[in-house]
Amino acid sequence: MPPLKISDAEWDVMQVVWTLKKATAAEVIDELAEAKEWNHRTIRTLLGRLVEKGALTAQTAGNRNVYKAAISRAQCVKLESSSFLEKIFGGDVNSLLAHFIRDPQVSAEDLAELQKLLDKQRKKN
Repeated sequence: MPPLKISDAEWDVMQVVWTLKKATAAEVIDELAEAKEWNHRTIRTLLGRLVEKGALTAQTAGNRNVYKAAISRAQCVKLESSSFLEKIFGGDVNSLLAHFIRDPQVSAEDLAELQKLLDKQRKKN
């Protein structure tokens, strides 16, 4: 199976399903239609694409489908992180970390927390 590629719009749909654990199209529409200014057809199309990609499953319950995530949020984050790292930084983790560490929006508290995480990981390795 090729790596799962989820668009930004599909990610929004997945967030709703992950939060609700299972959802009908109507529930996803209720969550997203107003916030995203999407019509119900757009959301139904996104749900269908996510089923085709294997990110969601759909089971018929009466006259409607109930959608459940076929992949966890953590799995998607890992896939997206790997894709981002490869696409933007050529797979170079050092460049990625250096970029974010040098960002002026990163506070001293953020850097201290990052240092703790690095120290903890170093001990594990």
